[in-house]
Amino acid sequence: MNSTKPEFVVDTNVPIVANGNQTPQADWNCRLSCIDNLERVQSEGVLLMDEKFLIFQEYSYYLSPSGEPGVGDRFFQWLLLNQGNEQLCRMIPITTDPNREFTEFPDDPALASFDRSDRKFVAVALASESAPEILNATDTDWWYDLEALQRHGVNVTFLCPELMLRQQ
Repeated sequence: MNSTKPEFVVDTNVPIVANGNQTPQADWNCRLSCIDNLERVQSEGVLLMDEKFLIFQEYSYYLSPSGEPGVGDRFFQWLLLNQGNEQLCRMIPITTDPNREFTEFPDDPALASFDRSDRKFVAVALASESAPEILNATDTDWWYDLEALQRHGVNVTFLCPELMLRQQ
């Protein structure tokens, strides 16, 4: 754990929104929040990724490794260049589980319906034992299950809270 820099887990929707595509529900303020926070991760923090490269693989579906044309693509390129630099990126071991997706994901009935594709982010955050911020822009599953996630020590930062409030 790097005690001098804040640690972050970044849901894939954040760089997607920063790119400004595939997210019609995200307005300009939401996009700016995503851009600002990706820049904060790169300049001030440590990005947490899983050793199985599941998050990396998901990023690769939506982001360009060339770093163009958007800010989210530049974030992905930054990750490619810095994934081996422990001062900027820390790889976290996680264990697959047939029932919960990952052993590190809480075994809690209140989280049974939590999006299986987002469980890797929670597993990385909990396995890191550093209580990192998980950055989320548009996925409402984090909002719906926030109370249960917080009970297990998961720290979610909503970059576009107005989108969560619309879902109530």
